[in-house]
Amino acid sequence: MSNRNAVFPAGRQSLYETHQYSAAIRSGDLLFVSGQVGSRQDGSPEPDFERQVRLAFDNRAAVLEAAGGDFEDIVDVTTFHTDPQTQMDTVLAVRSGIIGQRPYPNWTAVGVTWLSGFDFEIKVIARMPTTG
Repeated sequence: MSNRNAVFPAGRQSLYETHQYSAAIRSGDLLFVSGQVGSRQDGSPEPDFERQVRLAFDNRAAVLEAAGGDFEDIVDVTTFHTDPQTQMDTVLAVRSGIIGQRPYPNWTAVGVTWLSGFDFEIKVIARMPTTG
């Protein structure tokens, strides 16, 4: 059986406890980050789409930081969109201000019909730095 360690960003543990999942699971040098949405501190959706996307990226960054990583450690990205045709330009604009150096992580964008009141979600897998 592999060793799994849960990772939680500061201040949001109650949100994960309420919904009974971990923000991320570290197994060896891989970190599997659960889908992050653009939620406000109370867990409710941010109504402005661009701000919702920014918050989702911020929430993803907080999980990576809690595990000792950052954007450069990401190898795989999956994003979920309730209306990809009208949302993609905004997502790409936000992403372009965050993305690191080449080579970029691979990215799969998926259109969905439901995200529990949200319009965007980002899920990543990262290869984490090893500690001595």
